[in-house]
Amino acid sequence: MAPYASDDSTTAAQPRERGTRRRRAARYAVPVAVTGVAAATIGLVPALADSGDPDLPDITAQQLIEKTAASDTQRLSGTVKISTDLGLPDLGGLAGGMAGRMASGSPGQGDGGSAADPSAKLTELVSGTHTLRVAVDGPDRQRLSVLENAAEYSLIRDGEDVWAYDSASNEVYHATAPDSADERTKEHRQIPATPRELTEEALKAVDDTTSVTVDGTAQVAGRDAYKLLIKPRQEGSTVGAISVAVDAETGVPLKFTLTPAGGGAAVVDAGFTQVSFAKPAASTFDFTPPEGAKITEGDAAAGAPERGPSHEEDLAEGLGGLTVVGEGWNAVAAFDTGGQGLPTDSAGGDLGGFLGSFGDQVKGDFGSGTVFTTRLVNALITEDGKVYAGAVTKEALVKAADAAR
Repeated sequence: MAPYASDDSTTAAQPRERGTRRRRAARYAVPVAVTGVAAATIGLVPALADSGDPDLPDITAQQLIEKTAASDTQRLSGTVKISTDLGLPDLGGLAGGMAGRMASGSPGQGDGGSAADPSAKLTELVSGTHTLRVAVDGPDRQRLSVLENAAEYSLIRDGEDVWAYDSASNEVYHATAPDSADERTKEHRQIPATPRELTEEALKAVDDTTSVTVDGTAQVAGRDAYKLLIKPRQEGSTVGAISVAVDAETGVPLKFTLTPAGGGAAVVDAGFTQVSFAKPAASTFDFTPPEGAKITEGDAAAGAPERGPSHEEDLAEGLGGLTVVGEGWNAVAAFDTGGQGLPTDSAGGDLGGFLGSFGDQVKGDFGSGTVFTTRLVNALITEDGKVYAGAVTKEALVKAADAAR
């Protein structure tokens, strides 16, 4: 699938608006902060190209992170392939849908919403393999299209207007973008989908419990790239390694791969198969609702309420207080449901047996409970209704539950 059409009439030499500079600085706040991590964490050995890989100038991990943070690329278009394999049980697609709704906090179409609502639709990316077309022309013009068989779902932002269109249902969702650049970023990156967004999330975890090195060079979508390798130093994490291919010229992440500590296929693998850094054609961001389409109007700020308590604060209040046990890659979220935990085989009958078939019974100083596992995130539900969840092993969850007694 070819990238969106490009227009080279605007060059990088043209002056940028001061507002764009401010927004760009805010977007890279996390990677810039990472550059201050101690040298003991960030590898100082330059990249060495293997036979057949691009022969690029030497660079250290510190310099590569700084290059990514300083990247001022505002325009690109291309095709991204993203595959996600969490190892969820096969429930006829139900598991992936439930995971997506849990991740977004959205009730989805079934509660009277629109099939085109991005807060529900984009959560489908948490499972399976998908092909995306992306186009960016600054902070206020973006397009992301998900291609599925003969159907297409598109999310378009053009200035203050946000449009989403689901061709399968012929439904349109329209909203107004928030005034604040920070609010726009938060609202539309709930489900990271591109290598850049995934890399930004990964760099948030870099601290003195992390090893960061340069692992040679590669070619991605016809572009020469350095490979940044991020690995937990701690035992107990389900994350084996994160590999990021960073464009040698622009500093833009081109490919993101997360492999589990248990081995096997990648849990998340997202990379460009085609990419261009030319200015996308203005028509890329034009949208007119098709004739006969059902149109749903969203809230005045693209579905984002006025600033109030955060989702985490609401969750903490509603679930008896959300706390974090441990640190670094072994951090575990803990909260109290106030319930009785899961029914056992004897007490719950068929329901207890059904739920138990998806989990492992464990015991510790905390008592007993059931651990539900995926290839990345695991959760322990104790008999007294407490929940411990994180990207850690079953043994690490038991230790966290014991430590929280």
